[in-house]
Amino acid sequence: MELPFLFGAGLILLALFVLGFVGFKAKIPGIVLYLLLGIALAGVVGGDKTLALAGEIGIILLFFVLGMEFPMTRLANIAKKVWPAGLLDFALNFGVTALIVYWMQLDLVSSLLIGGVVYATSSSITAKLLESTKRFANDDSEFMLALLIFEDIVAPILIVVLVGMMTTGGLSGSEFGWLFLKVSLLFVVAIVLGRYVFSRMGTFVERYISEDFFVLLMVGISLAYGGLALYLDLSEVLGAFLAGIMLAETRKTEELEHMMIPIRDLFLPLFFVYFGSNLNIFEGIPMVGLLVVVFLWSIIGKILTGLIGGRLYGLTMRQSVRAGLSFTQRGEFSIIIAALATGSLKLFSGMFILFSAVSGMVLFLLAPRITNTLFGKKKKPARAA
Repeated sequence: MELPFLFGAGLILLALFVLGFVGFKAKIPGIVLYLLLGIALAGVVGGDKTLALAGEIGIILLFFVLGMEFPMTRLANIAKKVWPAGLLDFALNFGVTALIVYWMQLDLVSSLLIGGVVYATSSSITAKLLESTKRFANDDSEFMLALLIFEDIVAPILIVVLVGMMTTGGLSGSEFGWLFLKVSLLFVVAIVLGRYVFSRMGTFVERYISEDFFVLLMVGISLAYGGLALYLDLSEVLGAFLAGIMLAETRKTEELEHMMIPIRDLFLPLFFVYFGSNLNIFEGIPMVGLLVVVFLWSIIGKILTGLIGGRLYGLTMRQSVRAGLSFTQRGEFSIIIAALATGSLKLFSGMFILFSAVSGMVLFLLAPRITNTLFGKKKKPARAA
């Protein structure tokens, strides 16, 4: 006799609560624990369509809330300040990784996909570590957050390109032009709606945000614009991100986030569980040699990003080294890109993400001690007599 669906769903949510609580107490990123739960439940929930749908809603809401952090003027200001370091980050961690993988005999599409997996630092893990270690006030933390925002803007577009290449096996010049045209159309519609519709809805939001039906408008907009992106053969995360940017123009971001974050936090862990349930680790880790090379380069690439990019940003050498050592953990973006893969490539990517998240957390915690060893302890200013 099969267990009722509701009973099983309740058990999964209770397990996620326990893991979230343990992670909070032990300062372990929840993403790692949720992935492990998915791996453990692979034989039970692997391929479950309801879990897949719930996880997809979680990812859409993640990018929707993320987009609300970026009114159009803020996007422009961030781009002006951090673009040299951002381009360096992309070149080292996406470009060089893809070249390494291609040089080690994988095909072009697989090489670019692994480059995408390696590219982005985990925003959620990094932000939680900065908060728990009380490092938000440091100058290098400002640089790290700016670079995370740059990655958050680039990653949805990268996902669109990778989706196109995974579905067609490659992109010709005309196909890339058509893809660019559709992405541009999605951006233009979002800008027009943001500037001329949502920018005038501040009073409407303020009046009705406390009503129980208002949340339906927010979730509806995020899913609808994400669905429009899918209709155009683009990624739903790009549509959701742009929907968030539109809502940011209401200038009521804090209130809207306060309403949306609990809903996001309900669905998002289910995406990580679903992804983990599709990793059959009992088949053995594929391409171990390549995995070791990519893993080591992923650490070196981010340290170089912090070292060189931090100096371009205006940090001292000490601050740049500390930023680079604190920036190696991969997470949610990597999982989203890895979900595009199949078979051994998905398992390879999943193992990389797990190793990277754990080692990145350790390096983050050791970064102040390592920089003190390299540069000596920072002297405290003498008190006035």
